[in-house]
Amino acid sequence: MNKIYPGIEADPLGPMSDTAKIIRDAQVFGLIGEGETCAGWPMRKLEDLYEEVSRTWEQYGMLVSGLPPELRERHARIHGPALERARADGWEPPVDED
Repeated sequence: MNKIYPGIEADPLGPMSDTAKIIRDAQVFGLIGEGETCAGWPMRKLEDLYEEVSRTWEQYGMLVSGLPPELRERHARIHGPALERARADGWEPPVDED
């Protein structure tokens, strides 16, 4: 069975799910448009996006601090609201994450 993703705003695990974070990272890197929610995408397509995002992150040492200034700013602008929303809903980051 080919599962379909409901979109980043309707992610059943919330704004900090692994899939939602990958989608936002893809937006940061310009792999998809900033308005793309991936609603209706088959999971295989999201897996391909994950692989592409991972390859891109490798160029920057997998760290936000390794991003050039313009990407760091875009990262904050795209991820910031999701972090605020998640924290408002009671989410706390794992101890080993920034």
